[in-house]
Amino acid sequence: MLPVVLVMSLCHAFGQTKSADAKMNAFVSGLMGKMTLDEKIGQLNLVTGGAPTTGSVVNKGIEQKIKGGDIGGMFGIWGADKVKAVQDIAVKNSRLHIPLIFGLDVIHGHETVFPIPLGISATWDMALVQESAKIAAKEATAEGLNWVFSPMVDIARDPRWGRISEGSGEDAWYGSQVARAIVKGYQGTSMKNADAVMACVKHFALYGGAEAGREYNTVDMSPIKMYQDYLPPYKAAVDAGAGSFMSSFNTINGVPATGNQWLLTDLLRKQWGFKGFVVSDYTAVNELTNHGLGDLQTVSAIALKAGLDMDMVGEGFLTTIKKSLKQGTVTQQEIDQACRRVLEAKYKLGLFDNPYKSTDPAREKADVLTDDNRKFSRRIAEHSFVLLKNQTQTLPLKKSGTIALIGPLADNHSEMLGTWVVAGNPNKSVSVREGIKNVVGSDVNILYARGSNITDDSLLNERSYFFGMKQGKDGRPAQEMIDEAVETAKKADVVVAVVGESANMSGESSSRSDINIPETQRDLLKALAKTGKPLVIVLFNGRPLTLPWEDAHASAILDVWAPGTEAGNAVADVLFGNYNPAGKITATFPRSVGQIPIYYNHKNTGRPFDGKGPAKFKSDYIDISNDPLYPFGYGLSYTTFNYSGVKLDKTMLKGNEALKATVTITNTGKYAGEEVVQLYIGQPVASISRSVKELKDFRKIMLKPGESKEVTFDITTKDLKFYNTKLVYDWEPGEFIVEIGTNSSDTHTASVRWNK
Repeated sequence: MLPVVLVMSLCHAFGQTKSADAKMNAFVSGLMGKMTLDEKIGQLNLVTGGAPTTGSVVNKGIEQKIKGGDIGGMFGIWGADKVKAVQDIAVKNSRLHIPLIFGLDVIHGHETVFPIPLGISATWDMALVQESAKIAAKEATAEGLNWVFSPMVDIARDPRWGRISEGSGEDAWYGSQVARAIVKGYQGTSMKNADAVMACVKHFALYGGAEAGREYNTVDMSPIKMYQDYLPPYKAAVDAGAGSFMSSFNTINGVPATGNQWLLTDLLRKQWGFKGFVVSDYTAVNELTNHGLGDLQTVSAIALKAGLDMDMVGEGFLTTIKKSLKQGTVTQQEIDQACRRVLEAKYKLGLFDNPYKSTDPAREKADVLTDDNRKFSRRIAEHSFVLLKNQTQTLPLKKSGTIALIGPLADNHSEMLGTWVVAGNPNKSVSVREGIKNVVGSDVNILYARGSNITDDSLLNERSYFFGMKQGKDGRPAQEMIDEAVETAKKADVVVAVVGESANMSGESSSRSDINIPETQRDLLKALAKTGKPLVIVLFNGRPLTLPWEDAHASAILDVWAPGTEAGNAVADVLFGNYNPAGKITATFPRSVGQIPIYYNHKNTGRPFDGKGPAKFKSDYIDISNDPLYPFGYGLSYTTFNYSGVKLDKTMLKGNEALKATVTITNTGKYAGEEVVQLYIGQPVASISRSVKELKDFRKIMLKPGESKEVTFDITTKDLKFYNTKLVYDWEPGEFIVEIGTNSSDTHTASVRWNK
């Protein structure tokens, strides 16, 4: 029985929520009673006033449409004065003075840019994840925004897909933790707060499962795979109170998401209880025509009836829904329902109380790109870096001697911020060369050579850079730059090669069939390796890359993703040991593209290959190992950690009993360091073929040299549940294998039997 005080508190909170809902309903109903049909349809129209970001369409005649009540929201503009000027048109010149909602792609920071989301996920630190969203919201609201098209929670198991950079990797349980933290960071305790924004969860749904890793491509998967491995992060975002969702471009069960009633209504609203509104992705309504569903009027009606509330850019709702109503293909109730959801979002944001709450010039000066925000950017970047290799303790580097700093990304500002940065200014970022000077000053002699361009592949270069962007190329012959770099390396004690992908080689519309380091940079690395000098690779990347050569020949590899505004300072801090890296990858690194899709929680086949005995007629490759180069959860440290065996407080359980699993971790090295202790559970025998193991929890701990700590995980039947063939989420009795370790492959195990 609950304590009386708690019951009273819960009843009071429920009463407050019910009262607030009643007030909102009364306000919205009253407003809608005054609206014409055209004004209601206008609320469903989202336009862009800036440069195109994810498509080639830009809306026209915006001012007149706002005055006429034909626009519900805008994106693509920011800045307190700019947003206020547009809001003035709506509030002062439209008939009912309904404010606009202003959105933007705020993906990993606003003007202060943080690491790409895949990098942020590598921190395994939900407090940092949430704080990054909170700071981004504070900056965004200071510049007039109240809605962000983030988080992207799509699970991705194919690194050829460029947008893997925008998510948290391959695991649904971990992705759910990240989704929850970001929504809470953006929306705070109330979306009416001056520094809170409404989150827009994307892309609903399954977008990361695109066939062949090709952008906008078909998605087709079994219901169990959908529910078990791809849908959980979206559900977690709903449970965290996300205010809006964005539909995806792909098909689901043969029906495009933007016109999929099962997805947008049956699942999202009826099963999950989502109360917010759904916006399409950029011109996704119009693109239903390319999917084969009909002309613009037909597909607009399909989308509205499916449960889509707002049409981004395409204006299909604006230009056709009234005609469809007359023809009876949509109903007044469906229009009213969508309009109500958009107006409710504006109400929840407090825009009816104060349409200008995010247009304070004083806040814009005080809250954007502050010293504290930059310090946080530096900190989260350091925590995101993953040490992939460190042969003979090459790192950390000594703060003395001579270092050859080489590579096209070593003295570069434009590539530090990563993909999908709208408001960030590359000129305010810190390059790696600058960061090293800032951290070690004149104590280290730094010799620099560019060594190569990012790519000399004309096709890759052309397709990586769009809307007028260009790679800053050195016009010298490739061999001349390599020769200069080799001569520079010969004069140094150690070579630090800063190489990898450009920012635009990942992200939207940046799928790659070959995910290695571009050839011209690999030629540079091969030449540097031949010098015999210790070779440290600082890797910039928006996805897992194929790095078998680099792993075999480099002395150390530090994956820094795209670190953001404070890139260079963070890289230098880690290279020279001011911070001991503790990041762990959240997406598996394959040895070859031939292994894709590759992920840790795969299922066994009837003929599994365990690496022992003859390989013929087993599930394997005849030319490479089945194993990835770096498994999920992998990441080294400048120190070393020893794990004890797993101790269980019980080996037989029944019903709702709880289990405690304990390991002792000891820092056996010379540096203080953080370790991410990971818990996995597998069930060898069940009614369906289950994954070999699934991540269920983790702890991030700090240990001094020689220090030991016990880490205990509390395991309940909740951790045993899965979706069966009837899509019932439940657990089944049997044997369970508890695994605890430093990554998904390197674990200690114990067995327990759990009966109902």
